[in-house]
Amino acid sequence: MGSAEPITYIGNYTPVGDIIVAAVCILMIILVQTTYVSRTKSYILFNGMIALLLVAVFSDLLYHFLSVEGTSDSYFSVYFFKSLYHASLFGILFLFVWYVMEIQIVTGLEFKIVHFISFLILIAVIIVDAYNSMKQYNILIGLAKGKKGFSVFGLGYVLFIAIIMYLFIRHRHSVFKKVMIGFYGSIAVAFLLLFTQRLFNQSSFTSSTFLFPIIAMLYLLHSNPYDMESGAVGADALKSYVGYNYKRKKEMLIGSMYLPEFDGEGKKLPKEVTDIIRMVASDFLKYAVLFKINNGQVILAADIDSNPDYENKMNKLINIFLESYNIYHYDYKIVIGKSLEEISRKNEYIKFINHIHKDMQINSIHFMEFGDVLLYNKQEYILKELEDIYHRKDMNDSRIEVYCQPVLNVKSGKYDTAEALMRLNLPDIGLVPPDKFIYLAEEYGYIHTLSLIILSKTCHQIRKLLIDGYDVKRISVNISVLEMRDSDFCKDFNEIIKNTGIPDDKIAIEVTESQNENDFNTMKNIIDELKENGVKFYLDDFGTGYSNFERIMELPFDIIKFDRSLVIECARNEKAEKMVESMAKMFTNMEYSVLYEGIETDKDEKRCIKMSASYLQGYKYSQPIPIEQLTRFLDKKSK
Repeated sequence: MGSAEPITYIGNYTPVGDIIVAAVCILMIILVQTTYVSRTKSYILFNGMIALLLVAVFSDLLYHFLSVEGTSDSYFSVYFFKSLYHASLFGILFLFVWYVMEIQIVTGLEFKIVHFISFLILIAVIIVDAYNSMKQYNILIGLAKGKKGFSVFGLGYVLFIAIIMYLFIRHRHSVFKKVMIGFYGSIAVAFLLLFTQRLFNQSSFTSSTFLFPIIAMLYLLHSNPYDMESGAVGADALKSYVGYNYKRKKEMLIGSMYLPEFDGEGKKLPKEVTDIIRMVASDFLKYAVLFKINNGQVILAADIDSNPDYENKMNKLINIFLESYNIYHYDYKIVIGKSLEEISRKNEYIKFINHIHKDMQINSIHFMEFGDVLLYNKQEYILKELEDIYHRKDMNDSRIEVYCQPVLNVKSGKYDTAEALMRLNLPDIGLVPPDKFIYLAEEYGYIHTLSLIILSKTCHQIRKLLIDGYDVKRISVNISVLEMRDSDFCKDFNEIIKNTGIPDDKIAIEVTESQNENDFNTMKNIIDELKENGVKFYLDDFGTGYSNFERIMELPFDIIKFDRSLVIECARNEKAEKMVESMAKMFTNMEYSVLYEGIETDKDEKRCIKMSASYLQGYKYSQPIPIEQLTRFLDKKSK
C-alpha cells in the first residue's frame, strides 16, 4: 500500500497561517457571543471585519489548493478565489477606516469625504484586481500556470493605510492615548510581519497581518470582562444595553440592589451575597445581564419579551432578597420595575435610581413608576439652574433668596440674633426648600458659590438694618465643610464682608463637625483665622451623628447648637433630659453659649431654659421669614 503524497503549494505558501487565522476568528466569535459586548455601530463593524477575514482565509486556501491542480478547467476558479481573497482584505481595510472614524467621533463633511474616498479606492481596486484576474485567466488557458499580470494589491493597501494614519494623526487627541498606542502597536506588528514575509519570499501570513488590529479592537474597546464572583459586567455596558433595547422598542425589567455598607473604595460584596446574585442572574430570568455599578450596587436587566412571566419572577427575586436579609442582616435599598420610556430615551437609569435612593428608607423596596420620573425631572431642572447660578457667579442672583429665623436671647429677652437660611426661587417651580437642593450643590461642587451669594445678601441686609438703627448683634450663615476645602475660602469670605462695610463680628458661621481628619485640620485653621477678625462660630446639629468631645474642645467654637432631636427626646424621656442638662451645664461652665433649636411650645421653652439655654430658636417664635421682615422682631437702638 503506497503512502499519500503531500500536497505542494505554489509561491512558498503554507496553509498553516490561514488555518490559524480562521481558528482565531472562530474563537473571537465564540467569545463575543458568550460575554456581554456593547451593541454599538463600531461593534457591528468589528463583526463585519471578522466575517470578511473568514471569507478571505477560506478564499486564500481554495485559491492555493486549486492552483495545485494546474488544469485549464481550474483557472477560472483559481482567479475567482484570488479576486475574492483580495476583495475581502480590502473590505476589511474599508471597514477599519469607518471603524476608526466611529471611535474618533469624526462627523460632518470630513466623515463624508473620507468615507467617499475610501469607498472609491475599494471599488477601484476590486474592479482592477478582478479585471487582471480575468485577463490572466484568458492568457493562461492552455499555457503554463503561475504567469502573473499586474496587481494593485500593494497600491491599494498603501492608500488605505495612508488614510488610517491620517485619521490617527489628525484626531489623536480625541481618543485615550493608551488606546491609540494599542492600535499603533497592532499596525506596527502587522507591517513587521509583512516585511519579514517579503524578506523570506513568503505569502503564507498576509491574512495574519489583518488579524492583529482586529484583536486590538476586541481587547481595547469591546472587552467587558465579567466579575468572576457575581457574573456582572461594568456599569458603562448598561447604557449600551438600554440604548440597544430602546431602539428596538423592547421593554425591560430593571432591578437595582444597593447595600450601603459595601459602597466604598476597597470594599466588596460578601460571598453569600454574590452567590445569591449570581444564582438570580443565571437561573431566574432569560437573557438577563447583571451590571456592577459600584462596590455596593448592582443592576439586573432583562427584556420582557423573553420573560412574559416577569411579574412572578420579580416577586421571587424580592422574596429571595428578603430571605437573605433575615439571615445576614445587610442593610439594603431595592428599586425594581418595568422600564420607563423617558428614562430609557435619556438613558439615565443609574442617575434615576440613585435619585430614588435619596428619599428611600433603609431596608425598603421601591417600585418604579411615572411619578418618580416627574420628581427626577424636577431634580434635573434644579440641577440645571444651580449650574447656571454657579457659572454666572452673580452675587445679586434673584434665584437665591435669604430667609431667616429670629433667635431669642434668653438673658435679655430680645431677638438680637438670627440664622440666615438659603432658599431657591426658580421660574418654573417656585420656592425650593434646602433639603431638595443643598445635597445637589454639594455633590456637584456648586455650594461655595451659593454660600457666597447668601453671605453677600445677608451682609447687605445687616448693613441696611444698622443704617436704619436696628440692634443686630449678629446673623449666622451655614457653611458646608466641603467648601472649607477651597483654598480661597477665607479670602472670599473676608472680601465680601469688607465690600459691604459691616463689622466682622456681625456675621457668624454655623458648621457641622466632620469625622475626616483633613477636614478637621482645615476647619481648625479657618476658625482660627476668621475669629481673629471677630467672626463667631456655631457648632451646628450637636447631638446628631458624630459628636467627639475631644475634637469640640480643640475647635474654638463660641456657641454649641443642640439639635431639635434632643429637645424632642427630653420632652419624653427623663434620662435624656438629665443627660442633655448635664452636657449643657458643662459647656456653659466652659464658657460656651448653648442654643436650643426646635422650640415649639411653652414647655419646650421652660425645659431648655432650665437646661442652661443662652439662646432659643424655633417655630414658637417664628417660622423662617424673608430676611427683609426681620425688622418685626428687632428693637431699635436707643439714641
